[in-house]
Amino acid sequence: MGFEEMEPMFGELTAEWPGLPETALLGPFLFLVRALPTETSAISIQVTDFHSNTWEVLKSRSQLEDMRDSIGIGGSWSDFEEYFIASLKSEDVKLIMDGQSNSGGAAYAKLIAQKAKGMPRIIISLAKLVDTAANGAMSILSLELYKAYRKAHNLLIKEEKHLCELTNLVSAEQEKNETLQRQLDTMIYPKKQKFQKVNDKVTSEVISVRTSQDSPDKRAVQIPASTKTSNRVVPAYRRAKVRGVLLKDTEDDPQD
Repeated sequence: MGFEEMEPMFGELTAEWPGLPETALLGPFLFLVRALPTETSAISIQVTDFHSNTWEVLKSRSQLEDMRDSIGIGGSWSDFEEYFIASLKSEDVKLIMDGQSNSGGAAYAKLIAQKAKGMPRIIISLAKLVDTAANGAMSILSLELYKAYRKAHNLLIKEEKHLCELTNLVSAEQEKNETLQRQLDTMIYPKKQKFQKVNDKVTSEVISVRTSQDSPDKRAVQIPASTKTSNRVVPAYRRAKVRGVLLKDTEDDPQD
């Protein structure tokens, strides 16, 4: 993203004033970086505490190219633009002030930005604004800040509306699915009930058959007949044979 496509960029920076009078107090400082529509690749930087310290600088394309050479950033012009913007978006942005102005506040200031420790530092000298010029710079910063707020607010409203529509759509789909589930249950439940009745009937018949087979009368009928014939009485003619052979005296037999 180059300077032409860059949205107005805001930030809060750390202010340092080594020669700060004992009676003076440093408040928060805000800065605004924006592209100038009147010149390609030109930017303006405004810094203020909305009191007695308001600063500004305008940088043309040629001045930015000189800064690029002095910093020693190689690569293409777009690489320098990306590094410049990234440095101002980092958390290491400082305002160093010095001297005492007759109009109040510091007399000199410079903005120092660094993308990360160990990388080249961007150092920009700022011009002090007083009276009408200072009021104009503070007005521009306030107006641009309000525009950014309105844009973010409208985007939030749009996203909330979209989220609400998605929520309603999900609710409608859930209600539709619940209705279909109830209809499906209405169709399936009678079949399940009928199947359960048939299953219960079969189970009851099986239990009844098993019970009848296990009854004492049934077991008595199933006893084999061979067990009842083991104590039969043997006929008399068969018992005589069992007693043995009757021996006759040979002397009493008549001689032929």
